[in-house]
Amino acid sequence: MKVAFFNTKPYDRQFFGAANEKHCHEIIFFESHLSLETISLAAGFPAICIFINDYLNAEMLQILAKGGTKLIALRSAGFNHVDLTAASNLGMAIVRVPAYSPYAVAEHAVALILSLNRKIHRAYNRVREGNFSIEGLLGFDLYGATVGVVGTGKIGAIFAQIMRGFGCKLLGYDAYHNPLCVELGMKYVSMAELLSHSDIISLHCPLTPDTHHLINTEAIAKLKTGTMLINTSRGGLIDTQAAIDGLKSGSIGYLGIDVYEQEADLFFEDLSNEVIQDDIFQRLLTFPNVIVTGHQAFFTSQALANIAETTLANITEFGESGTCTNEVKIDNAIAK
Repeated sequence: MKVAFFNTKPYDRQFFGAANEKHCHEIIFFESHLSLETISLAAGFPAICIFINDYLNAEMLQILAKGGTKLIALRSAGFNHVDLTAASNLGMAIVRVPAYSPYAVAEHAVALILSLNRKIHRAYNRVREGNFSIEGLLGFDLYGATVGVVGTGKIGAIFAQIMRGFGCKLLGYDAYHNPLCVELGMKYVSMAELLSHSDIISLHCPLTPDTHHLINTEAIAKLKTGTMLINTSRGGLIDTQAAIDGLKSGSIGYLGIDVYEQEADLFFEDLSNEVIQDDIFQRLLTFPNVIVTGHQAFFTSQALANIAETTLANITEFGESGTCTNEVKIDNAIAK
């Protein structure tokens, strides 16, 4: 099948090129994001492939449909950046990668916790400057700490498993009680109880209308003073301005984020020679107890290989049968 890949980097071309030796699709790579300015590039392609910061609204989907596009392949698990209702009405199929490496994301969340707790980022800079003072680098034992896990699917369960290995107590919040987490000794509680009893909270739930700004001013008011908040899921789960207020008040003692609600114009690009115009993001970077990484939690060789193979297998399956096991259906999306 002829496929237009948008928003690609050299590593995308490397891993998809290798995986395509088996699938033999005709792939055209574009570096640009898919937008109203670039959508004409998709004309004549029966399939396109997009990443998390390519947003497809009803207008754009109509343009794609007129150009002959029938399949939209997401090389991600999330699908909140596509208007599913509009796609369905146009007879367009949406396929995704439901699981590529839950270990990669879970391990990155733990890396943020360890770095924030033991001030690794600050210690690294001090030593490079010849400053070997440990004043201000005091951490705490993870053993015995209470960790709240919001969303206990595959990634959340693996994260819980790792934290249980540190000797942490586990609280969980999810409509579905994962038996694997229950076996670890996790206690499922209300969101309010998780917020008020956790020393560390890690977000592993999808972004939906119900979870948008799940961590807001009201939620932050319920936190124990000095709570550590980690987000490796979707930026929109946290109201960033509310988080800044929480950092200033001390309710949030540490903040580690790999995602940001306005990341589309920032992440995956080299802006080192530019003045970043996002004042809220710039304010975040001024706090010594904040670590921001640029949506790299998924970024392992195993994950990239799995993403490439699953994405191309989805396209192959759709091309051969007109359907796909990993197709996103509206009813399923609403249920999630």
